[in-house]
Amino acid sequence: MTCTKGLLILGFGGHARSVADVALSAGAEQLLFVDEQARVGEEFLGFSVLREFSGPLPKGWACLSATGNNQKRKRQLEQAVSAGWPLTSVLSPRATIGVGASISPGCFVAHHAHIGPMAKVGVGCIINTGAIIDHECVVGDYAHISINASLAGRCSIGNFVFLGAGSAVIDGIAIADGVTIGAGGVVIKNIDQPGTYVGIPVKMISKTGASI
Repeated sequence: MTCTKGLLILGFGGHARSVADVALSAGAEQLLFVDEQARVGEEFLGFSVLREFSGPLPKGWACLSATGNNQKRKRQLEQAVSAGWPLTSVLSPRATIGVGASISPGCFVAHHAHIGPMAKVGVGCIINTGAIIDHECVVGDYAHISINASLAGRCSIGNFVFLGAGSAVIDGIAIADGVTIGAGGVVIKNIDQPGTYVGIPVKMISKTGASI
């Protein structure tokens, strides 16, 4: 985690709790949540939850979107940049990051995730608990790799892709922008059309997938 003192967390849903847990384990000293649906006086682990925040961040602070929805996360991060708030990536000390791997700003890497050697993760991605991004994979911007999902080596994942919990993608597969893979789905051939895919192996069930 690049911030050393405090983290402004945009959102207060279930994913925000996971971000808070990882941020504290990574050394953040203070947290502040912002969510338009927060109740007056609401707190989490003793840290305040506000409905809005418009001031500059204190010195040593940065921000991160803790929203699971890919499009909303993109909007929040763009608004943060417009407000002049520095972005950070929050990486669990219990994740493993391979040699030569790169992680772009605004990403969250949860406990026990693995990002293999020479892999590249785009802006604003979620690499959730136990997810595997193996060697030389490329993950596009604002993708969400859910818990225990796995990408074998040399896969290419487009922008705004959502891989459901426990899904698997075999070696060398390419997935287009805006694709959703359902929980437990297995991808054994390239996917070049946006939509929602489920099953073993996956088949399209809807032309509507992750928002692009």
